[in-house]
Amino acid sequence: MNIKQAKEYIKNTVKLYLKKDEFGEYRIPVVRQRPIFLLGAPGIGKTAVMEQIAQEMGIALVSYSMTHHTRQSALGLPFITQKTYEGVSYSVSEYTMSEIIASVYDTMKAGGIREGILFLDEINCVSETLAPAMLQFLQYKTFGRHRVPEGWIIVTAGNPPEYNRSVREFDVAALDRLKVMEVEPDYGVWKEYAWEKRIHNAVTSYLDLKKEDFYRIEMTAKGRSYVTARGWEDLSEILILHEEEGLAVDRALVGQYLRNNKVAEEFCAYYELYQRYKNDYNITEILSGHFGGAVSKAGKAAFDERLSLLGMLLDAVQGDMKEVMEQAAFLTDLKNILKGVGSMVEKEDCSGAQVLDRLETISEGKKKLLESLQNAGALAEADRRKHKNVIRFLEDARRELQVQGIPQGSAAYGFLKECFHTKVTGMKGGTEKAQSRLRTLFAFAEEAFGQGNEVLILLTELTANNASAQFIASFGSPEYARLSEDMMLTRRRDDLQERIAALVG
Repeated sequence: MNIKQAKEYIKNTVKLYLKKDEFGEYRIPVVRQRPIFLLGAPGIGKTAVMEQIAQEMGIALVSYSMTHHTRQSALGLPFITQKTYEGVSYSVSEYTMSEIIASVYDTMKAGGIREGILFLDEINCVSETLAPAMLQFLQYKTFGRHRVPEGWIIVTAGNPPEYNRSVREFDVAALDRLKVMEVEPDYGVWKEYAWEKRIHNAVTSYLDLKKEDFYRIEMTAKGRSYVTARGWEDLSEILILHEEEGLAVDRALVGQYLRNNKVAEEFCAYYELYQRYKNDYNITEILSGHFGGAVSKAGKAAFDERLSLLGMLLDAVQGDMKEVMEQAAFLTDLKNILKGVGSMVEKEDCSGAQVLDRLETISEGKKKLLESLQNAGALAEADRRKHKNVIRFLEDARRELQVQGIPQGSAAYGFLKECFHTKVTGMKGGTEKAQSRLRTLFAFAEEAFGQGNEVLILLTELTANNASAQFIASFGSPEYARLSEDMMLTRRRDDLQERIAALVG
């Protein structure tokens, strides 16, 4: 299965494991809650998926790499205690709490969330002395004498032996205690993740052309060479920063992330072409409706050039859409807060000072919520930005009210509404800009490529991307609807012709 399918299986398993009966007890007893074991090549996103699951389900996450642990750090350190048995005192060995179990309790205390996922990576690479303790842990969910708290689901991960010489293959006794999921690299699934993370368009455009280069692990005369999803993501981040600072991107830099000579060289060559396309086509001008000679040039270009151009245009428009949708989420949250302030002003006929106190209380509450979710590992990036925007609005408004010295609560609330409407007006402007650029993108694509594959790719990308799909669903796009219908009719016609040909033949 791919990592997206594995994610859904894990989410469903966690939901079932956390399901309780009418007495508040888990429907599946803890002893029968088999730990999940993700078996897959390195760098395909196993850890990232666990973060996403915790954030989407609103539960906590504690992650550990077991390769860093000795028997003592996993089980705890021994100490001597005195115990009395049948009137006789004895010195007995006990163990301090495992660092891993203690981290679970620390996370519950810091985040205030009682249920979560304990994710142990590289579990099949533990030392020989730790291996027996891991078998006990998988069966009884204990390290030494200390049990994982109820409500915490154990998910483990590891690499197959061909990818890691430190791997110790589990025997049947260990495997029979696990839910084993074998995960394979899948570029199509990773691309959805890449959209959300705003991976550099040069990376996704290159991989659209050469999907076989997405994941490679090979043995060469000079040793092992590899390219992983993690490598592409890290390369993307450094490319963005190099471009911001005006630093050169060369083979030496790319080779630090793509550890395969052939792939590194081909990506470098493509990146140079990509920069040339960027200079040849003025993306801002095209999306402003000033096509100039771009239509003719794009129509005659090779497929890789057309695909790169389409990627750059899409990247710009989808960036606008993502910004609008994030602004909409922030304003929705803020609207509910301001409604509460308005109700307080109406009921209590309060002063401006009381409004200031209320804003401070809400702001501090938001900060604590942000901190607790962050401590629990349950905070998605989009939610982090939303909370930060709300906090900034409340703090800015509070400072401005203090400066103006507004004495009446109703006047203070009126000022807050004005500030809110200014933000709404800004979002409307952003929405109109995104809609205009989307219309222009469709017009350019139809004029340059006609009814070619590029238009189909454009529709597919807009549909698969979460931000653009949400934007079109919220604000509409007649061009998207028309072209989607045209493409559907064309497909039906082609299918019918193929069936007729098959019958005649």
